[in-house]
Amino acid sequence: MNRRGRTASKRDTGKAEIDAFRAQHLSLAERQIMTEGGLASVTIDDGESPLAWLARRKGRDGRSLISNHQFVAGERLRADFTRGNLTPRVTSSWSTPTGRGGGAGEMTDLVVASRQRVQHAVEACGPEFSGILLDVCCFLRGLEDVERERGWPARSAKVVLQLALDRLARHYGLAPPSGMARPKLRSWLAEGAEFVVG
Repeated sequence: MNRRGRTASKRDTGKAEIDAFRAQHLSLAERQIMTEGGLASVTIDDGESPLAWLARRKGRDGRSLISNHQFVAGERLRADFTRGNLTPRVTSSWSTPTGRGGGAGEMTDLVVASRQRVQHAVEACGPEFSGILLDVCCFLRGLEDVERERGWPARSAKVVLQLALDRLARHYGLAPPSGMARPKLRSWLAEGAEFVVG
């Protein structure tokens, strides 16, 4: 923010200022995003993302409710979802006969690639986790809303979301922190014995 309490968005389209009154009610942060014209620096409201809220909030053990690699994975899915123009519109676009803002001729390589990455991520996470990932990461729905709609017990969505974000992070190749070692395989076999099949 500058001295007057205003933050400028540095999009390629020019500088748009956020007035001081509005800025005081937002949790503004600078992020780098990929656009059709290349990398751009933009000002975003971290408060609109349930993932950002979970990453900032601490549990009873003093750790964040979601880890950094879970947050990055969820934001990566959201970025691809947004770049792929998959966010539903609230208003109509009368510029084209379809009302959706362009036909197949206007679909850029960036949009197509983003949609494919979203599809691959959803398939990799499976039907058990893809719904909550889309609801929370892409549609920015709160955990309480997800629990209420699905008839889940209170505070259960947080656990399911953590598992879903772990699977998503694994799909993206994001490694968990180095302190989290992979569990070793344990068995009841005597030392030196091995499994035999057939």
